[in-house]
Amino acid sequence: MDRGSCCRCDRCAFAMAAAHYLVRVFGRNVKTGVEYDLRGSVAIVTGGGKGIGKAIALGLARTGASVVVASRTEAEIDAVAEEIRGIGGRALAVVTDLTSSEQVEHLVEAAIAEFGRVDILVNNAATSYLAPLLDLKEKGWDRIFDTNCKGAFLLSRAVAERMIGQGGGRIINLTTVGAERGGVGMGAYHASKAALKMLTMCMAAEWAPLNINVNAVGPGLTRTDFSRPIWEDAERAERYLSAVPKGRVGEPEEIVGAVLFLASDASSFITGQSIYVDGGYLAT
Repeated sequence: MDRGSCCRCDRCAFAMAAAHYLVRVFGRNVKTGVEYDLRGSVAIVTGGGKGIGKAIALGLARTGASVVVASRTEAEIDAVAEEIRGIGGRALAVVTDLTSSEQVEHLVEAAIAEFGRVDILVNNAATSYLAPLLDLKEKGWDRIFDTNCKGAFLLSRAVAERMIGQGGGRIINLTTVGAERGGVGMGAYHASKAALKMLTMCMAAEWAPLNINVNAVGPGLTRTDFSRPIWEDAERAERYLSAVPKGRVGEPEEIVGAVLFLASDASSFITGQSIYVDGGYLAT
């Protein structure tokens, strides 16, 4: 409806102007990321070989960013890098164990050697075990925290040191709704992600004067191999989804929009925050 077919009051004029502004700044279809322009930027995405990480890597590439895809599984990240090149993007695959400070340093150096800089870091890599706390071994606990929290810290610190000389950058940590609520069978995972949420806030506070924005995106239950034991179990999935106003499992591509927003200039004054992409789960 154009303005000529409704009332001509200032309220209507303001509403139309606001709508046009939001379309111009945030884009019509945030899910695809097409409207964001990250040309000239270089991004590292950990856990980028499948699931949410793969969707983020492809989303960043579609906005024009060069993407360094990292994980421990060479075949998966090679395939994602090739897919990015297939859509006209620039990509580099680097096999990395994030629990090793030496391999973390190698990842950053490889990114800079290939593309000259790092502007965006997406700490997506994670691991977990579906087990009650009484059954979880110390080795399992350590592996979860080493990957989900320590690895994110090591890589964020290494990247931040380079971002300082570049005039700033963006770090986006993938957490979960479990950072806000307890649960059964994934206690160590929830605790590690709650720690990552706090680490996000601490890094944001320390690095804001350096023009490094640090934020988090927390997915709800999303259809990936990582969460397959939950959403493929009819009883467990029904119990979880009964608390989700949207009433369904999320898709990896639906997480991408929040990441692109936080990577773009549209979020320049946002740091230390968590955006939950959960179908309304935490609203109930």
